[in-house]
Parts: sequence; C-alpha cells; structure tokens
Amino acid sequence: MIITRRTFVKAAATSGAALVLPGTAPGAPPAPVMRAVPSSGEMLPAVGLGTWITFNVGDDPVLRDECAEVMAAFFAAGGRMIDSSPMYGSSQPVIGYGLEKLGRPEALFSAEKVWTSSAADGPAQIEQSRRLWGVPRFDLVQVHNLVAWETHLETLFAKKADGRIRYVGITTSEGRRHDLFEQIMRAHPLDFVQLTYNIVDREAEERLLPLAAERGMAVIVNRPFRQGALTRQLEGETLPDWAAEIGAGTWAQFILKFILSHPSVTVAIPATTRVEHVRENVLAATGPLPDAAMRDQMAAYVRNL
Repeated sequence: MIITRRTFVKAAATSGAALVLPGTAPGAPPAPVMRAVPSSGEMLPAVGLGTWITFNVGDDPVLRDECAEVMAAFFAAGGRMIDSSPMYGSSQPVIGYGLEKLGRPEALFSAEKVWTSSAADGPAQIEQSRRLWGVPRFDLVQVHNLVAWETHLETLFAKKADGRIRYVGITTSEGRRHDLFEQIMRAHPLDFVQLTYNIVDREAEERLLPLAAERGMAVIVNRPFRQGALTRQLEGETLPDWAAEIGAGTWAQFILKFILSHPSVTVAIPATTRVEHVRENVLAATGPLPDAAMRDQMAAYVRNL
C-alpha cells in the first residue's frame, strides 16, 4: 500500500487513538524525543521548525496567518526550536508576527544566524534580527555558511560572555566546505553546528558527526528532505511493511527517523507551510527509532528504489 502524507493525515484524523502512546492522555499528542545540548545539558525536542522559503511570504496577510498556524501547531505538538536567517527574505518578520499572535510562547528556542560579508555589520544585523523576531535575546546565533566567520565568531563569543545570547554555532548546507567546517570545529568551543544530513546525503557521517560527539557539540540537521525534493521523489513508491516497526507511517517520518536515530544528531529542522505536515514531522520524534541494522536496511531500501 502506498501511503502519502495526505492519506496518513486523513487516517490519523479518523483514528486518533492510533497516535496515542502508552502513558499519554487520550487526545494529547505524544511527547517528542528529547535530546541534550552537550555544552549545557538543556533538553530540546528532536524536531524543530525551519523557515527557509516557507516563511518568505512578504506582507501577504493570509500567508502570514498560515505561517502563524504552522507555528501554533508546532508548539502544540511539543516543538521548541525555530531556525531562521537574514538570508531568508521576509521569514524573520513573519516569525515575529506569528510569535506576537501566539502570545510569545515560553517554549520557544530561537535559533538565528549572522550572514553578512561585512564583519563590522554583524552586530547591527543581529540586533535587527532580534527586533524582527521581537525576542529579548536569541538562544542561539550561528555564522551562516561560514561567511566572514572569524570576526563573526569573535562577536558571538563576546555576546555569549555578556549574556546577550546563550549559544554559539556555525552552519553549512549541501555538503559545502566540510574541510573548513571541520577545522573550525576543532579550533573553537562551539555549542552547535548545523549541517545537511539525510538518508541519501550521508557525507557528514564520515567526519563531522563523530567530531561533534567528540567535541561535545549539538548538531542541527538542515535540508532533511532536500527542500522537499526527496519526499516528492519517494511519494509514488511503496513504504516497506517493516517501517511500521518504528512507527513510520509516511516517507517523511521514515526519513526523519533515520536522521534522528544517529546518536550525534540533536535536532532536525524540516520546513513546511502546512499544519498537517508540521504535526506529522514532530510525530516522527515519538516512538521507537531504528537501530544500526535497521538504519542500513532503510538506506539500502531507498537507494534501490
């Protein structure tokens, strides 16, 4: 049987009991798996919310409200981390609009980036981002794609020392500049690293994920679905019967459970414009996760399709 996101959500709506784990109150969403930030011990739900493209909706009031609804569903499902960047068009003010509309949820873990080739402009850009979100301070600020990373890291570590941010990180995407990324990880006491990793993009398994564990750095996974291309590619394929053993009812959950089962991964940040998808994504962080043998089986299954 081919199960798409749409058929999964429809089935869940008509059979809510199937989504309730033992010990969970009827009607309440199951609690997502929590992961520790190594540098502090703070616990975070293993699925966050990305905003690249999906929240770049400008001033359109209908689309802004749809983004706010996605955020509301995300928090209701137990989510915390929302990730953005000055690179993401109007995503920052749209997040700010949603947070204001939702009454500034206390659960929020705000993950932002600095992204300017002018090192001197970094502090002003971070402050502008903070105003757009409407938060008193960011939990995490990351150097986006290593742009002007040396000076920006100096700025971020100073802000952390002063209590103006809580954590410092760096990011890369689509497998770019892994050699430099590794060098920075080895040389600096980063709290977080963000990188691309999924069931077909596995280069990070070789050096970066083991190094993050060795250095005590939390890992945020971006582009888990290859910006939707991976789930679209798999949508017409049959989900294996044994996916039920780990509670994966859709390809999106299958992919997320593969990612989250890696011991070095802290949070994956899929982006979406739809309430039912954000609920489905967070649900992937509940129930069993694959062991090493099943991870190999999952990767082989997708590779052979």
